[in-house]
Amino acid sequence: MAGRTREDRIDAAVLVATREVLDDTGYAELSIGRVAARSGIHRPAIYRRWPSKRHLVVAVVAELLGLHPTPDTGDLRADLTMSLRQLVAALRDTSLDRVLPALVADLGNDPELREHFLATVFEPRRDSTAATLRSAMARGEVDPGIDLDFVLDTVAAPIYFRALFGHLPLDDALVASSVEAVVRLVEPKAG
Repeated sequence: MAGRTREDRIDAAVLVATREVLDDTGYAELSIGRVAARSGIHRPAIYRRWPSKRHLVVAVVAELLGLHPTPDTGDLRADLTMSLRQLVAALRDTSLDRVLPALVADLGNDPELREHFLATVFEPRRDSTAATLRSAMARGEVDPGIDLDFVLDTVAAPIYFRALFGHLPLDDALVASSVEAVVRLVEPKAG
């Protein structure tokens, strides 16, 4: 059968409605009831897919950020730049800039939600960037002796820091500075 299944259509409608409610009212005011009313999907159908509003927000975050952010075109600088520009756009041009701080606070208080977030959003994104760095390592662009975990933490840390605290803009200058810092960190050392 061509097209989306009924289940896919329900999932899509709920995620769209969740984004709209987040845009309109923010994280604190989000409720499954509001999502149900906006989407036209009954609450039990939503709860069968997502056990809480916070799990639903994790699904929206995964959708907005993407799970495979870092391409592997053979040019590490270009790949990192593309990835970080997409991250900046998602954090700057959607409600994520307001949602993320509240979600991070909830992650600290709910170990199960934290594990769900790590498995659903954090680890797939991190694995994508690790694969790109390993490919660059195989091409000789990256020092094979780097601390890969530290580098992975470093790649987007300035962007998330600004998104969480809002003290400076999320812009292309930040992307350029972040990419330059990472490239200098990982480049093979002479001698």
